[in-house]
Amino acid sequence: MDSVISKTFVDTSVSLKAAGFIALANLQGIAHRTAFIGSSSFLDILFLAPGIHCQQEASDVNHGEYPTTGAMTTGYVFRVENQATVNFLQRVGKTGHLVTVWVHPPSPHLESFSTDTVAHTLYIVGIAQTITVVAALAHFRDFWALGVLAMLITARLCNVAVIKRRGVMGWKGAPEPGVNGDLFITLSQDRWVRMRGLVDDIKAVTSGQWLREESTVESFFVTTGTLLVYASAAVALNASTFGNSLIAYLLLSSLALLGLCNALTKTQRMFGRSIQVDGEPRHFTRRLELVNELIKVHNRQDWAITMGLIVPKEDKLRPVII
Repeated sequence: MDSVISKTFVDTSVSLKAAGFIALANLQGIAHRTAFIGSSSFLDILFLAPGIHCQQEASDVNHGEYPTTGAMTTGYVFRVENQATVNFLQRVGKTGHLVTVWVHPPSPHLESFSTDTVAHTLYIVGIAQTITVVAALAHFRDFWALGVLAMLITARLCNVAVIKRRGVMGWKGAPEPGVNGDLFITLSQDRWVRMRGLVDDIKAVTSGQWLREESTVESFFVTTGTLLVYASAAVALNASTFGNSLIAYLLLSSLALLGLCNALTKTQRMFGRSIQVDGEPRHFTRRLELVNELIKVHNRQDWAITMGLIVPKEDKLRPVII
């Protein structure tokens, strides 16, 4: 009987002490949060959730899609190159519907406090609970568990610092101050988006690079952060059962909070600009009906022809006889 009880105790202890392995889950919540806010803040180092070592994958949130775009005011056709913006358009897009979004210029106020208030509050709760757990572990002198959190925070710091370096605004084309833009964007699965705003603001969120490629030094720090995440799982085996329980609680609750934050975030931020949906999606039975309506807005169809949305008139296709 004693051996059975002892075996049961050991199994339970081992399972609880393996809680540090939760941090190794390849989840994309942190990467998506990075895309939603367009960068990363040093406060993020205190928000600990599984997927810390996946933050640099934020540049893949568009799943390789770079949608064709027509400038209805000028006729030019190009692609949206910013992966975070594409991800936002994929989120708000709806098959068979036209969604209108506005790009707003930089605001002198802290926009993160004025929009998506619930999501922002939940994120602050996640940071606060990390501080609480650290204080509790320090009180009970569980230094192994504190070491685990220190390793995760350091790993977070490495990734945040690299994201901030990679996400510096670069080439965005020639400035066109005061000019209004109006884009028609076609995404996969017949999702259509109309993007409006000042041309310079639209360029800031659609063209050029969002996250440049990692340099050798940056790649070293990212690798260091990844190794710290894996090493923290091994160090956690030395922490007390209570310490591992707190770590497991912190990681799982932060994961839940992060999921809610991402789901409730309705505004895309990028280089000081913000993108928001305007009105309800409009349903169209036929795509041609939508295109013809948009052609009338600016009284030009060259963009629609280049995008292959309509066929030019026959007289323009007749061969020239020499």
